[in-house]
Amino acid sequence: MFENLTNKFEEVFSSLKKAPSLDEKQVDEGLKGIRQALLEADVSLNVAKDFIENVKPKALGQEIIRSTSPGQMVIKIVYDELVKLLGEKNEDINLNAVPPVPMMLVGLQGSGKTTTTAKLAKFLEKNKKKKIMMASLDVYRPAAQEQLKSLGEQNSILTLPIIEGQLPDDICRRAISAANLNGADIILFDTAGRTQIDLQMMSEIKEIENIIKPSEIFLVADSLTGQVAAEVAKEFKNTVNLTGIVLTRADGDARGGAAVSMKYISNVPIKFLGIGEKIENLEVFHPDRIANRILGMGDVVSLVEKASQDLSEENLKKTEENLKKGSFSMEDYLTQLRQMKKMGGIEGIMSFLPGVSKIKSQMDKAGLDESIISQNEAIILSMTKKERDNPKIINGSRRKRIANGSGTDVATINKLLKQFKMMSEMMKKMSKGDLKGMTDKGVPPELFNQLK
Repeated sequence: MFENLTNKFEEVFSSLKKAPSLDEKQVDEGLKGIRQALLEADVSLNVAKDFIENVKPKALGQEIIRSTSPGQMVIKIVYDELVKLLGEKNEDINLNAVPPVPMMLVGLQGSGKTTTTAKLAKFLEKNKKKKIMMASLDVYRPAAQEQLKSLGEQNSILTLPIIEGQLPDDICRRAISAANLNGADIILFDTAGRTQIDLQMMSEIKEIENIIKPSEIFLVADSLTGQVAAEVAKEFKNTVNLTGIVLTRADGDARGGAAVSMKYISNVPIKFLGIGEKIENLEVFHPDRIANRILGMGDVVSLVEKASQDLSEENLKKTEENLKKGSFSMEDYLTQLRQMKKMGGIEGIMSFLPGVSKIKSQMDKAGLDESIISQNEAIILSMTKKERDNPKIINGSRRKRIANGSGTDVATINKLLKQFKMMSEMMKKMSKGDLKGMTDKGVPPELFNQLK
């Protein structure tokens, strides 16, 4: 997400950083580039205009004139304004109500409401330790209720049984009664969508709101629709008490215009990003972290949180013990590769790192892609347990056998063994607290070169 916007911002900031001092002409040129970047990212014209008008007086203020690093100061001003634009701080879910707490998901058809309902249920079960019931109010789209039921069964989430022919208002009352009987803490109501906003759709969700009195009404919007998503949010806000936005398909949106415009236009906070198809692919929206990512500064905090969630406690303890001993086996390396897969592969991890556009261009030139993870996994799985525990014993004949078993060649096996040796040395240094020779991102420069 934000790939195009990040690349443009990095270009603008690169020239500003080089200047020993900044005059009005240079600041104007930089702001012109930022405005163009926002518009190309499908940010609303009014949003881009107001953003530049807020940044310009500060960028030309006394703090820039007196600053020893004016380029860095401009970046800080842009960052602060971007955080304001995105919503200042993360808005938590409102659970301040008598259980079962009702919540509604609304939006246009095809925005991903039903899948998001299941994702949100799983998030609340895992992170808030709540028992959830899901209920589908979509009696119009064929198999919509069956879809939610299926998602509930696949992920062990309590779902209201379907009664054919029952209308949404009756389903609401039955769901509240069933949630009470089942001891559910929260009920998530998946409402019907339409291909466009119409009077019938709006009057129905208003009626549902009046019946269930939800603590949260989430608009589920497709980030790929850009400015349209922001306008849809504004329309829903005029009808119901919209409390939060969930942007779906955020991982496929290289522009990021919807996220940048939505809070400003609708005055409703973005609370979650849908970043994949799996049930766990729902990310809490943190304006400050997103601003860091947009400006190419990375988001290491989210990366660490993601790693902690995906890696089991048993694996964490095992890795920690191995690090303390200064040992690092092929089994540990295999665990890391599988962890990378869970976290979205190389590209998924890279999106959280500082200077991502430069690293990605290096990767493209080196011909590195997601297939390397699967290839290395296949190579390690073709080794015997003895070879994984002690790769030093892998001689010429063993390399040929491993190459045949993994569908690769001896040159590829040699490359992996060199990568492993370098990784092992790095782990030993880390276990002793010796981080000399590491880059500012904690990776030895030779390791990246070796991957080529």
